[in-house]
Amino acid sequence: MSGELTGKVALVTGATRGLGQAIAEGLAADGAAVVVSSRKAEACESVASDIADKYGVETMPLALHVGQWESIEPAVASVIERFGHLDVVVNNAGIAPLAPSLLEVSESLFNKTMEVNLKGPFRLMAVAGTHMAERGAGSIINISSIGAERPSPAEAMYAAAKNGLNALTRAFAQEYAPHVRVNCVMPGAFETDMSADWDEDFLGLVTRNLPAGRLGHPAEVASMVTHLASDRAGYTTGALIPVDGGRTAVY
Repeated sequence: MSGELTGKVALVTGATRGLGQAIAEGLAADGAAVVVSSRKAEACESVASDIADKYGVETMPLALHVGQWESIEPAVASVIERFGHLDVVVNNAGIAPLAPSLLEVSESLFNKTMEVNLKGPFRLMAVAGTHMAERGAGSIINISSIGAERPSPAEAMYAAAKNGLNALTRAFAQEYAPHVRVNCVMPGAFETDMSADWDEDFLGLVTRNLPAGRLGHPAEVASMVTHLASDRAGYTTGALIPVDGGRTAVY
């Protein structure tokens, strides 16, 4: 534990699995108190307890459906009531539904994708960012995707929402400047529970033209997020940062 984030409180959405859990653990390893948030209360409680035991930091489970606009302000208020302040927000929660064709995308699926991936992060940035600006410091890190810049038809809804999140990153970086920094990390293909189901042929297709030659490890996203959360990144704001093994460098 470096202790670089000791005294800071970090809220991570979608923190009970995959990249979100790795990010929550990375922040805790650097000394931050961590609010573990996802839709399922039981999962939040389990992961929060594990992180507290493993890293010796204070944690808070927070059941939250980020797609529900009216839930965001009470959620942020509960964190501030518990800790007195909120210093770091990581907008990681997201869904990536696929459809057989773009014509077959239903309105309800389209709306749900936008609610979770775009509307919720917008509202959370607005509410938390206002609190941070009033305190004179804060860091917001959005987790987008290289799909925003390399979209396929099957992931068009997801890619559009993530491209919107990229735009919001730059807008909010201006809105709450100079004291609140807002940045975006765009992961590529990573070793998560999702990729564990890929067969060798598909895995080969994904990694064949990657300069890195492999999938990423979740800790490699977490380390970028903890850097952006720290004072070491004090001159970095409004940035869109690929962590993708070089995927976006390849045409």
